[in-house]
Amino acid sequence: MKNILVIGSTGQIGSELTMKLRREIPGSTVVAGYIPGAEPKGVLLESGPSAIADVRDAAGLAGIVDKYQIDTVYNLAALLSAVAERKPLLAWDIQMNGLLNILEIAREKGVAVFTPSSIGSFGPETPHVGTPQDTIQRPRSMYGVTKVATELLSDYYFHKYGVDTRSVRFPGLISYTTLPGGGTTDYAVEVYYSAVKGEEFTCPIAPGTYMDMMYMPDALQAAVNLMQADPSRLKHRNSFNIASMSFEPEQIFAKIREYIPTLRVRYEVDPVRQAIAMSWPDSMDDSCAREEWDWKPSYNMDSMTVDMIKNLKIKLGV
Repeated sequence: MKNILVIGSTGQIGSELTMKLRREIPGSTVVAGYIPGAEPKGVLLESGPSAIADVRDAAGLAGIVDKYQIDTVYNLAALLSAVAERKPLLAWDIQMNGLLNILEIAREKGVAVFTPSSIGSFGPETPHVGTPQDTIQRPRSMYGVTKVATELLSDYYFHKYGVDTRSVRFPGLISYTTLPGGGTTDYAVEVYYSAVKGEEFTCPIAPGTYMDMMYMPDALQAAVNLMQADPSRLKHRNSFNIASMSFEPEQIFAKIREYIPTLRVRYEVDPVRQAIAMSWPDSMDDSCAREEWDWKPSYNMDSMTVDMIKNLKIKLGV
């Protein structure tokens, strides 16, 4: 990777990934792609080039690829799970029609493409514990449907046209940098904010509901390492299970209380999010990622909690 376009650079993943790439890829040009109304600000704007990159505008994307001689695209444009249920047609338009535009440009111009999938690509019939790399995928949410289709379309362009497509199935991602925007696993971020602020937290997910989670630094490292991996080792491409930790709400609340004993929680279960959560895996088997490109997370629930609380206190001035 040398000249990189990050589409969705101001989102939860994109804002941190763009800065990581700018810091860690020597001599690179990393373009922060955004849509009007979600312009980059601060250090994200000042540290490198930016451009309007709407995945539904194929001509605009092709212009960016040509202008900056882009060789790698991180396609992070998506509506998260709960939002996609409210706006299914928009979710399909962004995640499927948008991806098709990107893959066509990649086919014509020899560009590599990373389009993340998710634990949302699984469904009620999927084995919930130790979910295999290759298994049944019949999601019942629009978010999940688009993620499965994303995996299949990306594989098609690799096998049919030789486009270098790669991706991972992200678990729920936890970060102190950018607030989440409508995902089923977002409670695991929001509770840290409530704990540090001293506010009562209202949990939309029922106790006992396990889901795979990951601290953002591990997720970012996975996105970089996979795109730098030796392609001859990759038996899979779209998309690798990656895992770090699995917990249910009471476990993360108990861990936070080890450091902030005053955390107060009440439950107000959201039936839409709960139904989505119940269809997702409790834990994924990520042995293929470990074998094919040496995936290994660095954080567990305790080290993540310490780092989250420390940085949120700084961020919030507590």
